[in-house]
Amino acid sequence: MSKKMSINIKLEEAAMTAISIYFLSQHSHGLSLWIWILLFFSPDISMIGYLFGTKTGAFTYNIIHHRGIALVLLGIGIFSQQEIWISIGILLFAHASFDRMLGYGLKYNDDFKHTHLGSI
Repeated sequence: MSKKMSINIKLEEAAMTAISIYFLSQHSHGLSLWIWILLFFSPDISMIGYLFGTKTGAFTYNIIHHRGIALVLLGIGIFSQQEIWISIGILLFAHASFDRMLGYGLKYNDDFKHTHLGSI
């Protein structure tokens, strides 16, 4: 990947993160900012799967960091008019975009550092 493309992708991910955080602020449930900061980083708990091997770790990490799943949860929230699912979907989307901005992509089964964005 060229350096210019890498910068463009990082800027795109930063924009998606910022927009997601804006929408999350609109669905905040009255929780304080420090709680949302903790919740924002909570999807990284999925790395616990690596304690059971790289295959399990990649699966648990990818399930939680997959933006498609975040959008499905968001859609469920919109169609069922359940604010909690809307917030969860936006939160997962924002976190996944933030991670990708930092170069952490979806994981392959062989190594934590082997991602769909390249090697970390």
